[in-house]
Amino acid sequence: MHTLALLALDQVIPFDLSTPIEVFGRTRLPDGRPGYRVRVCAARPEVDAGLFRLRAPWGLDGLRGADTVVVPGTAEPAAPLPPEVREALRGAAAEGTRIASICSGTFVLAAAGLLDGLRATTHWLAAAELAAAHPRIEVDPEVLYVDNGQFLTSAGAAAGLDLCLHMIRRDYGSAVAADAARLSVMPLEREGGQAQFIVRPPHPPVPRGAALEPLLGWLEENLGRELTLAEIADRAGTSTRTLMRRFREQTGTTPLQWLHRARVRQAQHLLETTEHPVERIGAQVGFGSANAFRERFRRTTGVSPLSYRRSFRGR
Repeated sequence: MHTLALLALDQVIPFDLSTPIEVFGRTRLPDGRPGYRVRVCAARPEVDAGLFRLRAPWGLDGLRGADTVVVPGTAEPAAPLPPEVREALRGAAAEGTRIASICSGTFVLAAAGLLDGLRATTHWLAAAELAAAHPRIEVDPEVLYVDNGQFLTSAGAAAGLDLCLHMIRRDYGSAVAADAARLSVMPLEREGGQAQFIVRPPHPPVPRGAALEPLLGWLEENLGRELTLAEIADRAGTSTRTLMRRFREQTGTTPLQWLHRARVRQAQHLLETTEHPVERIGAQVGFGSANAFRERFRRTTGVSPLSYRRSFRGR
């Protein structure tokens, strides 16, 4: 079982603390066993959480031997980091422990010197402050999370949930992460500065009961074909102009953008579940060339198809 230690500091943001507790604590493997043993750790027995106080059952020694350490955000991100906390985090890092932060928890990792020379993110409101205080960190305020391998950081609030699901997927594969996403009632479509490859079905969700539902179902069935806007409009029995307007009203995007995401989603599914070569998968999902497939896949997910397969092939 994977051991996950949560580090609760004074002024911890309750939402940031509760998210990993709920997500990891409820994760189940296909045979019903829990996927994670969760420890809540703190430098002192009692933690000031603003509106209330909480008692942590583990001290900083709970970080030792953990497979993952998660640092939730705090209401005072620039507060000095206690030396014992810094040393505990550095010790965990030296042991190769995966260390992640949620929201302003990135400041804690930065203060411990774990992010120098790396790309990282945090809540957009605090991104400029992080960059100014830690110029050796490449701060990217436009993504939901950044995975550097051993060190991971996320943006604010719901992005912490994205990061938790991402780590579950890394640990146990897509099926387990999909179950965790359903328990969290996680939206299947996450928009952002960069699309994140969190739990996704083979196709985008179709708005049930929408007037475009039959057309979207037809598009799902014909992803492998070359489809033009005129052909899609003809299938819908309308003009291209009307199609564009209805598509934006009911899906929030354009027909071709919807198709691109649907094709990448189907490609993700095939990369995770088959041994098919990348070129074959690109053709299967409707891309005219392997280069066009690789370019669109990288633009959508931020990684190449081969990198995606290595990271997210179900285990």
